[in-house]
Amino acid sequence: MTYTTKELIQILDRELCASWKGERVLLSANERFQDPVLSMALGQDKISKVYAYREFREQVHQYQRTHQVSGLVWREFQFQGKSLRFPELHNQLVAVPTDKEVLRAAKGSVLAFWQQATQGMQFWLVGKQLVRITAEEIARLAKGTEWAEVEAAQNELYLGLCWGNPAECHYQRAYPDSGCDRAIAAKTEPRSLKLIGSW
Repeated sequence: MTYTTKELIQILDRELCASWKGERVLLSANERFQDPVLSMALGQDKISKVYAYREFREQVHQYQRTHQVSGLVWREFQFQGKSLRFPELHNQLVAVPTDKEVLRAAKGSVLAFWQQATQGMQFWLVGKQLVRITAEEIARLAKGTEWAEVEAAQNELYLGLCWGNPAECHYQRAYPDSGCDRAIAAKTEPRSLKLIGSW
């Protein structure tokens, strides 16, 4: 019997707890960690815990690929009384090829939710600086992306228009192969910018 996504998440959670309790040790961790200053600061114990978990997680990722176990979880999302259920990649798993199809299939419902939830709001494109844009410009950007995701902070709604590798799309180093254009909808100028760069 193949493990499910939910079971793999539970297994990873247990393993992370066991690693941090010191129940998992990777004896060769210091050989892999090549920064002597950080090695002294962190100590072998912490380095061993991190590498023990990383190696276990890599084995889980290989299991996912071999058995084609999805890395997606379904998120229930609410913003100002409106609800959306959409898929997103779990932060400890990898996407398998069929996951991209699921993300692509959900793009329309995420964009429809965005349009409905942002009626009467103003829009900004996130970059080095916020740039005011229109709903039409967001729609044009959306056409060139593979999937969409949303996040919220109080009275602001964030839209991610993503492409490439779902596990790397939020990292600047992956651009231009993978990426995520981000837009903010707010009644007035955005205030909750703490989420920018973290999702």
